[in-house]
Amino acid sequence: MENSEKTDVVLLACGSFNPITNMHLRLFELAKDYMNGTGKYRVVKGIISPVGDAYKKKGLISAHHRVIMAELATKNSEWVEVDTWESLQKDWVETVKVLRYHQKKLEASSCYHQRDSPVLERPGRKRKWAEYSQKKSPEPKTKDVPQVKLLCGADTLESFGIPDLWKSEDIIKIVEDYGLICVTRSGSDAQKFIYESDMLWKYQNNIHLVHEWITNDISSTKIRQALRRGHSIRYLVPEHVQAYIEKHNLYNSESEERNAGVSLAPLQRNSMDAKL
Repeated sequence: MENSEKTDVVLLACGSFNPITNMHLRLFELAKDYMNGTGKYRVVKGIISPVGDAYKKKGLISAHHRVIMAELATKNSEWVEVDTWESLQKDWVETVKVLRYHQKKLEASSCYHQRDSPVLERPGRKRKWAEYSQKKSPEPKTKDVPQVKLLCGADTLESFGIPDLWKSEDIIKIVEDYGLICVTRSGSDAQKFIYESDMLWKYQNNIHLVHEWITNDISSTKIRQALRRGHSIRYLVPEHVQAYIEKHNLYNSESEERNAGVSLAPLQRNSMDAKL
């Protein structure tokens, strides 16, 4: 298939990144290889969007530090970058709204900027993500605007089944309007989870499952646990991230108790909405 016939895709990963790990970065590479390998898509950009402090997850340190660590982790990447919009919001923002924000941002760029616009070009980079043809019409053509798709792990997909964590209408919008790229892990059965959900099964063609053949069980939770116990995290997180964590002593028993006893923002909001 010619490049002009392929759909440009932007991969968006939302999450705590507490801290960002090598596995988080690996998700982008796996998803890019898979999507490009279909012959139907061309991945042009990856975005890491750390959640704001209002998410209220236990052990969640300041978004300020989490954003800096993510930026350190991606500083040598030519296609993955960090976006701070979600992390700067005063209130917790639903994932579907973050997807909508980035899709509209891409549409606005395609509509109002010239062909050689640097909007999709990473600062300080010579390589451009893509150049899009512009028309005099104020409305951009859909095929000229990259599609934002949510990149996640199997745990996020399976969390769709946790009561009050997600709104059903939000899940539908995510899988129907944007699409999901899920990197599965050892011990998970994402295909079975989709099969057992009428809602996900209906939009299964817009859910891409990517199998990680090289087992990698790194998680932020295990990184924090190792740090609390004084164990090395070398080679589990990018070198600059490790140095930043050690310099600021970010993770310890005290930080792990942050937001203890507080319900997650989505659980609070969705349970309240259900009572109305």
